[in-house]
Amino acid sequence: MTKQKKILIYRLGSLGDTVVALPCFHLLARKYPNSIRILLTNKPVNEKAPAAWLVLGESGLIHEYISYSVGTRNVIELAKLGWKLRRLHIDTLVYLTPPRGEAATRRDEIFFRFCGIREIVGVPRDGLTTYRYDPRADRYEAEASRLARCIAQIGDARLNDSKSWDLRLTQREHSRAESALRPLKGSPFLALGISSKQNVKDWGIANWRELMPHLRTEFPRHALVFIGAKDDHSAFEAVRGKWQGQSLNLGGELSPRESAGVIQRADIFIGVDSGPMHLAAAVGTPCVSLFASNRLPGMWFPFGEAHQPIYHKTHCFGCDLQVCTAENKKCILSISIDEVIAAAVRVRDKDCHNHGIFELSNISHTLPESCA
Repeated sequence: MTKQKKILIYRLGSLGDTVVALPCFHLLARKYPNSIRILLTNKPVNEKAPAAWLVLGESGLIHEYISYSVGTRNVIELAKLGWKLRRLHIDTLVYLTPPRGEAATRRDEIFFRFCGIREIVGVPRDGLTTYRYDPRADRYEAEASRLARCIAQIGDARLNDSKSWDLRLTQREHSRAESALRPLKGSPFLALGISSKQNVKDWGIANWRELMPHLRTEFPRHALVFIGAKDDHSAFEAVRGKWQGQSLNLGGELSPRESAGVIQRADIFIGVDSGPMHLAAAVGTPCVSLFASNRLPGMWFPFGEAHQPIYHKTHCFGCDLQVCTAENKKCILSISIDEVIAAAVRVRDKDCHNHGIFELSNISHTLPESCA
């Protein structure tokens, strides 16, 4: 009897980090259809951050999960993890982490070799340690693209194929989404994801409240559906109160995959850089996304065409901060109500293709300069 191959996939993060790795998960499922695919990931570090197994669910892309406390230096915990992996007799490790520096990468390799893993694929070295830059668009490579390059020796991740982003939602999850939307009685709606677990990405409740009447003017027939965690429920209510129309507050009501089912039925997703935004892109719902400039432009934009990322490239862009005090979040807080409305109208009218709005050196312009 042929031994079933065991593939260990090392990917840290929560909702968005898991979603952008979907094309790689699909590639591995195609390449090793009869294997046991095991995801080694971190335990959630924030109560708003769903674990990877809640994101992938019953998709069949991953069969087993192993989690540990990320960043731990506890020798006993690491030894237990090491022996657990060693007993599994892993055939191949697929390394899907962000660039972590040569020292950290080398340390990881030594650890996995200790676990008895001989074949390691995807370790970022040389050109894989950085994000490619497109000077024409002033954008950096998407994380999904860099991950695909890391494991290109296995095969083509087919980033532009919608099947590569398929969450494989179950009928039960679709039914739950339909049930949650029943109060709208079939009305078209916009999905809003206005919260983030990172302070630097918060546009502010006051801005969202001010946006509501302007959004209502442009979308008078639409309802609003708020998507997020239970802790966001009261904030959603504060914003919802300024919307003069149908609305639903689903904060904390649905699982990530059920939320994806709801977002899939929306005409447009409007929100900040967050896990729900990546869910929207995965299920094919066009996004209007408000970005802080703590990360490089393009790295975490929703993947695909027809999205409208709004990113103001301030002098301090790429700072990688989660909390900004020195500059008072001037990157995201400088995004205006008018910009968000204009972006939503462009998406509604299918007027452009994933060019986004950028502000460079106090001059606002659109990239590329003309719509496709």
